[in-house]
Amino acid sequence: MFSSLRREQKEAIGLLQVGTFLEYFDLMLYVHMAVLLNDLFFPKTDPHTTALITAFAFCSTYVLRPFGALLFGYIGDHIGRKTTVVMTTMMMAVSCVIMANLPTYSQIGVSAAWIITGCRIAQGLSSMGEIVGANLYLTEMIKVPERYQIVASTSIFTSLGPVFALGIASLVTSNGLNWRIAFWIGACIAFIGAVARTRLRETPEFVDMKKRMS
Repeated sequence: MFSSLRREQKEAIGLLQVGTFLEYFDLMLYVHMAVLLNDLFFPKTDPHTTALITAFAFCSTYVLRPFGALLFGYIGDHIGRKTTVVMTTMMMAVSCVIMANLPTYSQIGVSAAWIITGCRIAQGLSSMGEIVGANLYLTEMIKVPERYQIVASTSIFTSLGPVFALGIASLVTSNGLNWRIAFWIGACIAFIGAVARTRLRETPEFVDMKKRMS
């Protein structure tokens, strides 16, 4: 499948598919550790308020994902496909860094709950922008028939990310390790991925489109 591809195309495939894997690893890490983290970041005095804020933090990640597609779709069409995939990875990395260092509810009060919710919203937006941006980049970079298999394989990496997130979360919690270690792992890898993606070149179709419009 890869024999007819140029080195530049193979590099783009690797960076985008690994990056997509890491995006969904970071996205689902919180989900797999939610029972532990909810006790740390949400108030316990009022059960109804706690349930409402916890549900908002969890659901907003997925409810706002369509807006992520719209936002990064606009960025991709007006600024560039490369910019989109770099931004989504960087957003996820920054969110993980904030979560890894965020003081708990017992330290800063309800601010912890709202900050963690904001991070989850950012992760939801970036995760949808990631999958749309990666698929679009590969669609424009790879010609048929190789395009079909390569773009379809991106979905496989979006499924593998949560599986590995479950493994890391289980490893950390079952061994009594500091939960922040898991988020530092996700943040470090995401930052490396974002920097590596800066090596990507803009897709030929987007470059041609910008020339025609200028």
